[in-house]
Amino acid sequence: GSWFRSLFVHKVDPRKDAHSNLLSKKETSNLYKIQFHNVKPECLEAYNKLTEEVLPKLHSDPDYPCDLVGNWNTWYGEQDQAVHLWRFSGGYPALMDCMSKLRQNKEYLDFRKERSRMLLSRRNQLLLEFSFWNEPQPRQGPNIYELRTYKLKPGTMIEWGNNWARAIKYRQENQEAVGGFFSQIGELYVVHHLWAYRDLQSREETRNAAWRKRGWDENVYYTVPLIRTMESRIMIPLKISPLQ
Repeated sequence: GSWFRSLFVHKVDPRKDAHSNLLSKKETSNLYKIQFHNVKPECLEAYNKLTEEVLPKLHSDPDYPCDLVGNWNTWYGEQDQAVHLWRFSGGYPALMDCMSKLRQNKEYLDFRKERSRMLLSRRNQLLLEFSFWNEPQPRQGPNIYELRTYKLKPGTMIEWGNNWARAIKYRQENQEAVGGFFSQIGELYVVHHLWAYRDLQSREETRNAAWRKRGWDENVYYTVPLIRTMESRIMIPLKISPLQ
């Protein structure tokens, strides 16, 4: 019976490399961390003030191999939420170096203790950036930001990347594409696309314009079946955010 059963066994081609190596930027060794903090409603103003006092010091200190990429409050989506995006230049060694130094940083430890009193919950992910997306760079405002989060079916990341590598050209004319990332640690098979718009009306017009371009509809057609769930946050940058 073994030969009969073998007729129905799916043959999988051996992978030559991990999808993280196939999809991420080769010219950089950047690692990103995204943090989601759900704040007690009555504490959001105090949380923002405390954050704006402490985090820029880490960003500007050359002894810490980390940079603030963006800091926001969610406007539409989950309420009373802060989102922080960090870049670690040098990958996992830079992350571990930074974490080791922070454990000896009294001001930061005091900050975490004070912050903990303001939070309902928090979670984070470690991310790599897609090779075909823009490198997130500081920009002047005022802008609103949309973080679109896609949870993919396991095993579909390569297919997602192949489609978006062709489709991203349809969304770059107005400089709305800020960055694209996929998770490495935390919840897996998660993709984050970060976009910037002047306002909600500009967002609507820009997204509608993409549908008038030949090829954009094809990207949507092929990528929608890869998605398990998706979420959109509209976010407002904090004063300290390099992305304004």
